[in-house]
Amino acid sequence: MIIPTRNGLDVLRPCVDSILERTAYPSYEIQIIDNGSDDPETLSYLDSLAQGPYADRVRVFRDDIPFNYSRLNNRAVARCDSPLIALVNNDIEVIDRHWLNDMVGHALRPETGAVGARLLFPDGTIQHAGVTVGFGGVAGHFMRYTHPGEGRNASRVLDAQEFTAVTAACMVMRREVFLEVGGLEEEGLPVAFNDVDLCLKLRAHGYRNRYTPYALLFHHESATRGPETASPEKRERAAREVAFLQSRWGTQGYEDPFGSPNLSTTDERGRCSFPPRTGRFAGRRELNAPELAGGRARGE
Repeated sequence: MIIPTRNGLDVLRPCVDSILERTAYPSYEIQIIDNGSDDPETLSYLDSLAQGPYADRVRVFRDDIPFNYSRLNNRAVARCDSPLIALVNNDIEVIDRHWLNDMVGHALRPETGAVGARLLFPDGTIQHAGVTVGFGGVAGHFMRYTHPGEGRNASRVLDAQEFTAVTAACMVMRREVFLEVGGLEEEGLPVAFNDVDLCLKLRAHGYRNRYTPYALLFHHESATRGPETASPEKRERAAREVAFLQSRWGTQGYEDPFGSPNLSTTDERGRCSFPPRTGRFAGRRELNAPELAGGRARGE
């Protein structure tokens, strides 16, 4: 398991401790990639892991390059020799102790590329249950912010199934497959959408990406780096990454084979698209949620 981090002890400690205390799978090692931590408490915690009772499970590597999520993970994968790798964000927290057993079982299938988990926000709503490519012109999480059983489409998050993409916040795959497709994109996608790009490369190589609801974890999303709109620099970088993904894969207008043409591409909660995106309405611009709300308020 590869966990990049910089400070963030308030999320890193629950992440690592939950893996060590709640993971039933017997054979794993955690590689924490310390990307320039300078907080004394974080450094003390990392030292305690490397020297404490879990020293045979946890290794800490210092890598002070400018933050580049793709490069940090690629360098870590090159350094390890495990046949399986797990990319894990430092703000993940284990819920079900058999999470890794289930993900490994899927990853070992020869036709499988990446395997994604069911991730929940702290309030119990869905953070990740598969990624739909083409959503918003790029990609979006299926049924995000909903509860299982909420709405006509929500129960789908309880089924193991194939998706075009899954998130690298918690992703398991064979190392040889990761290397075969070139790993994560370092130049064009240093922070965001590198997992979507990876999954599309896997599909282009003939692999199938899978989502399993039985690997259940919390995800305190963006707890370390904050939202992508937090500063002008982050907004500019995010816009460049969107443009890169759209240019490489044509995600604007992408018809995801595992998405429904009846569902909205502007609302991740799985509402029906309006107007419909099929039949005589095909090609018409879909109204987003604020526009629909405004129309209802006017009685339209």
